[in-house]
Amino acid sequence: MTNAASADVIATPVSTGARGLDELLLGGLTPNRMYLVEGNPGTGKTTLALQFLLCGRDAGEKTVYVTLSETVRELEAIARSHGWSLEGVELFQLSPAEGLKPEDQYTLYHPAEVELSETVKSVLEVIERVQPARVVFDSLSELKLLARDPLRYRRQFLALKEYFSGRDCTVVMTPPGEIEYANTIARPLPVWVARLL
Repeated sequence: MTNAASADVIATPVSTGARGLDELLLGGLTPNRMYLVEGNPGTGKTTLALQFLLCGRDAGEKTVYVTLSETVRELEAIARSHGWSLEGVELFQLSPAEGLKPEDQYTLYHPAEVELSETVKSVLEVIERVQPARVVFDSLSELKLLARDPLRYRRQFLALKEYFSGRDCTVVMTPPGEIEYANTIARPLPVWVARLL
């Protein structure tokens, strides 16, 4: 067993922010890993992701919420509906302004290839600036759309996994609504199933 593997075994679990789920997971998540919260629309994936970040924030950790489909305003409304404040959580909303400008020219690459690269670059710039201990990507549907095909989506997914593997950061992602599609793409990740809650 390597030293890194030994450290993972004895590492203090990272709380999900949901006491009952932490009990089921024997204290929480293994730190510095990537997890997928899976479930149909409306099952509480976003709520669970917010709890995960708020728990980290309350413990003094830096946290980032990358919203690829909902607006910051919608996230704040969800938090308010639970009596929570998102103060201290870095919110990054992918917006058309973050993407490419209409005057950008594509010559060699398909526009979606360039847009996917720009989207990921924007997200990683926020991660580099904040240096968070916890990150949420909610949802990956925008990356799926930009990838255009399952193989390219899987490659991007694995590239993100590789990027975060060298960081002291626990990452939670929510897949697009099609669970079967997400399972084929994200097979290498541990999965929380929100439908069990």
